[in-house]
Amino acid sequence: MLKVNNIETWYDLIRALHGISFEVKQGDIVALLGSNGAGKSTTLKTIMRLLYDLKEEQPEKGSIEFMGQRIDRKDTEQIVRMGISYVPEGREVFPELSVLENIIMGAYTRRDRQGIKDDIENVFHHFPILKERTHQEAGHLSGGEQQMLAIGRALMSRPKLLMLDEPSLGLSPLLTREIFQIIREINQKDGVTILLVEQNVNMALKYANFAFLMENGRIVRADRPEVLREDEDVKEFYLGIAKETSVKGYKRYRRKVRFR
Repeated sequence: MLKVNNIETWYDLIRALHGISFEVKQGDIVALLGSNGAGKSTTLKTIMRLLYDLKEEQPEKGSIEFMGQRIDRKDTEQIVRMGISYVPEGREVFPELSVLENIIMGAYTRRDRQGIKDDIENVFHHFPILKERTHQEAGHLSGGEQQMLAIGRALMSRPKLLMLDEPSLGLSPLLTREIFQIIREINQKDGVTILLVEQNVNMALKYANFAFLMENGRIVRADRPEVLREDEDVKEFYLGIAKETSVKGYKRYRRKVRFR
């Protein structure tokens, strides 16, 4: 479905992505994992063409294909119309608009009124609390409710691929579990493929079908969640469940992943 091939992205003179390549298969939940500054959010923004101005194209090198078509030189609205939706880190709802108005904003590329009404009801099916808050200003919602609203708004464009940037950020463990259960429901019942950036590695590996580990703008590991969970180095440096973390052990891990 999505093929990212050897892309490089720069912030002024700083190279943020060092020729990364990966694929997302239709129907999967795929996780991009790594520490702060690894390049995860930059990857999603590059796919959506959100990191460029009139003078500079991003990515500078490589190509991105979606459903067999190149999208790395299309604008963001065209990419949304093709079937990719993006929920940014921090939700970014319209605080002075009502819940319903925010949801409708997600359908700005559409003209099918009945389909829009049906999809609003689908959003309320996934997030019943939003139906109770229909006329409330989005800025007065809790953090968890705003995250639900941001996902619901993204669903209104009827995406084939939904990209989520840190959906659990700032949420309690209980709300995090609820959000991930809804993500799985959207994937399985609505047939939406998910590309997920998440720092809660344990939760991401529980729900994902496949995962990529990023470090310093590079993909250093790619495997199934059950394999990554049993890897001693991944358990120590990404899952944080080792008894001790040593400099020697970290250097050993870095040597191993560098050549994978």
